[in-house]
Amino acid sequence: MPTKLKKTIRLTAGIVALTALGWSPLKGQSIQRVEPLNWWVGMENPTVQLVIYGPQIGKSEVQVDDKGVELIQVNRVENPNYLFLDLKISASAKPGWSTFTFSQGKKKWTYRYELKQRNQGVKAQGVNSKDLIYLIMPDRFANGNKANDRVKGMLDQSLNRDSMYLRHGGDLEGVINKLDYLQDLGVTSVWMTPVLTNDMPLASYHGYANTETYHIDPRFGSNETYVQLGEQLHKRRMKLIFDVVPNHIGSFHWTVKDKPMADWLNEWPSYTQTSYKDQTIFDPYASAADKKKMVKGWFVPTMPDMNQQNPYVQNYLTQSHIWWIETAGIDGFRIDTYPYNDLDFMAQWTDRIQREYPQFTFFGETWVHGVANQAYFLGGKHVGQEVDSKLMGVTDFQLNYAIGDALNQKTEWTAGANKLYSTLASDYQYPQPEWNVLFLDNHDKDRFFSVVGENIQKYKSAMAWLLTTRGIPQLYYGAEILMKNFSNPDGLLREDFQGGFAGDKNDKFTASGRTEAEQDMWTFVRTLANYRKQHAVLQSGKTMQYVPEDGIYVYFRYNEQQTVMVIMNCNDQEMEVKLDRFAERNAKATGYVDVISQQGLKLVDNKVKLAAYETKVLDLKF
Repeated sequence: MPTKLKKTIRLTAGIVALTALGWSPLKGQSIQRVEPLNWWVGMENPTVQLVIYGPQIGKSEVQVDDKGVELIQVNRVENPNYLFLDLKISASAKPGWSTFTFSQGKKKWTYRYELKQRNQGVKAQGVNSKDLIYLIMPDRFANGNKANDRVKGMLDQSLNRDSMYLRHGGDLEGVINKLDYLQDLGVTSVWMTPVLTNDMPLASYHGYANTETYHIDPRFGSNETYVQLGEQLHKRRMKLIFDVVPNHIGSFHWTVKDKPMADWLNEWPSYTQTSYKDQTIFDPYASAADKKKMVKGWFVPTMPDMNQQNPYVQNYLTQSHIWWIETAGIDGFRIDTYPYNDLDFMAQWTDRIQREYPQFTFFGETWVHGVANQAYFLGGKHVGQEVDSKLMGVTDFQLNYAIGDALNQKTEWTAGANKLYSTLASDYQYPQPEWNVLFLDNHDKDRFFSVVGENIQKYKSAMAWLLTTRGIPQLYYGAEILMKNFSNPDGLLREDFQGGFAGDKNDKFTASGRTEAEQDMWTFVRTLANYRKQHAVLQSGKTMQYVPEDGIYVYFRYNEQQTVMVIMNCNDQEMEVKLDRFAERNAKATGYVDVISQQGLKLVDNKVKLAAYETKVLDLKF
């Protein structure tokens, strides 16, 4: 937040000029913040906890002059600059302004707080296996408004597209401008890395160290711009995913610079970093000290760990996430660093959100090793969890590892195609495997085109697998045009999408700006993504897979109306596949349509030939 604004009352939705509020100035006394910025009538949960912040505000007495609002409790905490007010909004309350009277001795002043009518637009639809998610780092995607490239007063004033760690200028308007491109590609949901204000001195572009809870980073746009993005997506029958980070905040967050209480954060006598050992959470032999270090250690020095066992922290986090759903019509959450959160809190958090939005969905980042490790963080208690986290889906790192092995390793029993088969065979450990999010790469992982040695045929096979197997597929921006690089350092994974910025030599958003290979790959992705979008069999159809033989992996997606056969050749040579073995699913087929080429062919001698590393997606005809 700009320094100038820190010295004044923040003017936001629900707050108007001081004179209009009837505010009476007191020497050394002001209300600098009220969060949430507003609330709504008609919520399922009638209570809300306001954070009031200002010099010595905690010494004040408070009254509320509104028949529809009951002040249940005034909570004074260690820091006298804070008050936490517990309110109950009656079912008969009307949208409008509630007047709060603060007094210290004979001095009084008033403050008005807005209660709004609930958002009647499209919202909280949930994201499911019908969707194709497109992941964007907004700073690196497209610059739609050069006027916000630098914002006066913010700590990070960098703007240098030649540096992988400085800001490049992409923003929300840039994303809005490219929605037609995404819709044409077959994308149905947009997930952006965090867009809240990150007023950090260095590397503020990635968003994972927010310093504001209720404000979009002004270098990305405004709250209103974000609302507009949601509206534009919903007009296209697309969805908006918000990247939430309940585990930590930035070290320059206003509640860190002036903490409400000593246990607002998980703090140690000296800096203590998490062990990154998820095993300690479920290890029956783990020490209490190791468990504590995993969950309460800091992710990095600039990201203080939130104490999710503190009830004030719990309310602060949960209410902010509900606020964004209601304000912007968000449809689903991606939850950052899920294993590092307190699972009891996350279960409560999930219940409170779904009480308001029953169709809302969540998927958590679980960068762990092993299906059982990954499954442990899901709801349902399928693998002996002590806590039912209520989490619906995870980012499926295990299948991410497996698809790389399938195309890069020899086809031995524990590697190659067998790794892909055996990983999927472990789906019994998941309550609902179709809720897991599949991906080839993301903002932290090597670009998959580089993982397969820039072999186009391998890459197409991986993409075909991504868009035909069970779960919710996710594309990382630029995957469709062969963007590449390894994560050493991670800035290499986060290059600009060429054509999104003024001065770019080529516009990769258009066919004329792509190379022949890029256009071929883009067409491949678009064809398969739109086929998936139009055919329920690849969204919610059943799956049957066969044990790989000779480096050939075969699986089917099927329902009562349609059967799709996927044949993956994991060998570095052409292979001929006899289809008799798969009679359980294809015995009555008379021919097929190759989904990519759109060619319809009859089965000849019940055989199919595949080039080295080729994957065929066949719509069987009966």
